[in-house]
Amino acid sequence: MLQGTGSDVGKSLLAAGLVRAYRNRGLLVRPFKPQNMSNNAAVTADGGEIGRAQALQAKAARLPLSVHMNPVLLKPQTDIGAQVVVQGEIFGNSKAADYHELKPQLMPKVMESFGIISDGADLVLVEGAGSPAEVNLREGDIANMGFAEAADVPVVLVADIDRGGVIASIVGTHELLEESERARLKGVIVNKFRGDASLFESGIAIVEQRTGLPTFGVVPWFAGAAALPKEDAMALDNRDRTDAGTGDIVFAVPRFQRIANFDDLDPLSAEPGVSVVIVEPGEAIPANADVVLLPGSKATLADLALLRDEGWDVDILAHRRRGGIIVGLCGGYQILGTKISDPGGMEGEAGEAVGLGLLDVETILGGDKMLTEVDAIDAVIGADVHGYEMHIGTTKGADTTRPWMLINLSRPEGAISRDGKVMGCYLHGLFAADEFRRKFLESIRAGTFEETAYEARVEAALDGLADHLEQHLDLDGLLAVARGS
Repeated sequence: MLQGTGSDVGKSLLAAGLVRAYRNRGLLVRPFKPQNMSNNAAVTADGGEIGRAQALQAKAARLPLSVHMNPVLLKPQTDIGAQVVVQGEIFGNSKAADYHELKPQLMPKVMESFGIISDGADLVLVEGAGSPAEVNLREGDIANMGFAEAADVPVVLVADIDRGGVIASIVGTHELLEESERARLKGVIVNKFRGDASLFESGIAIVEQRTGLPTFGVVPWFAGAAALPKEDAMALDNRDRTDAGTGDIVFAVPRFQRIANFDDLDPLSAEPGVSVVIVEPGEAIPANADVVLLPGSKATLADLALLRDEGWDVDILAHRRRGGIIVGLCGGYQILGTKISDPGGMEGEAGEAVGLGLLDVETILGGDKMLTEVDAIDAVIGADVHGYEMHIGTTKGADTTRPWMLINLSRPEGAISRDGKVMGCYLHGLFAADEFRRKFLESIRAGTFEETAYEARVEAALDGLADHLEQHLDLDGLLAVARGS
């Protein structure tokens, strides 16, 4: 099990790389994360959902997605509350304070899923959440040491040297653990190193002296990670603003507070002819944008209110008057309509609000959650698309008579304005479809677009990451730890 000295130390990426490295060695490897918190989710073949990080790790393992790879998924809806998904299905909504009382009820499900994932595997790579040193949250823990002790798995601690204070984070984490938990620690991985690793040899000696733990390696910064889907919104917080790209076609994406499934943007970000600009609160939507893309949201009414508070509605309407293109995906599609109603409080407090009115559609949130993979064809361009639906509610109105997509060649999905400049749908992952992405971009402006298939680039990045870890980590030593030798 990989546990971190904090959030965003690179556990998910390391796990994906290790899964691929051991898979390339011929082992049957399966990923597992007891509890994840993210609004970036993926749909499994059996109609459930798991965190996007575990979906990437499953891809690294060359395995289909399973709800048991991430049995508890928390999807934040407010600052103090989240939707709780258990083994792929909605369990309910919970405030943070109440969730700590709920955790002991979830441990049997976590252990059941771990047993299913472990059955027949040569190796299971488990990823923790946050840090085990948050000892104020230790009671009833199912994400870190609570799970490790229940499942009797050895633990390797991952620390991020790029953010500074790496020695203190390792030694401090070790110090705060209980004696039985410290005994479970088998070593340390120092991640995200930039520069000459030999300069940290004295640091390794200090860590080993203070903790008695060996170091399995110092992993240099892996630039190829930019080609891989991101786990959650912390990736947006920590991104390099220069990574937006310098392409001729500019996509402006307002940063919703509860932005969801923003990996929809990854294939666009990877295009050499495209710049994806994340517009932060306090910033204006750039006037040179060709496309304003409203992404998914886990709290659509709240993010619609944010959009208006930031004045982005004014910017979007100005963009519309200039003849610019506007795209809405899932929650963004709902915002483009005339009204959104949440009578049952599915995404927070019950209520309704007037939308931007750029599409003649209305949305009512409620009913069963739609979770399904779909094949579709773009009704305008005629390109094939494979993606997934993940939403609650129905959207109806006059503009749905001009659907953007045809699911399974027949079911209309989404809506397009009369002049074809505003479009929205519930389909995630559509820009990962290479033919559709190229034709969509070429309809905006001729340019040089990526010829390599997006999925092939992800596969190449995973193999590159695996080779990177083979070079810089003691994979034989880590495997020996997993085998108890």
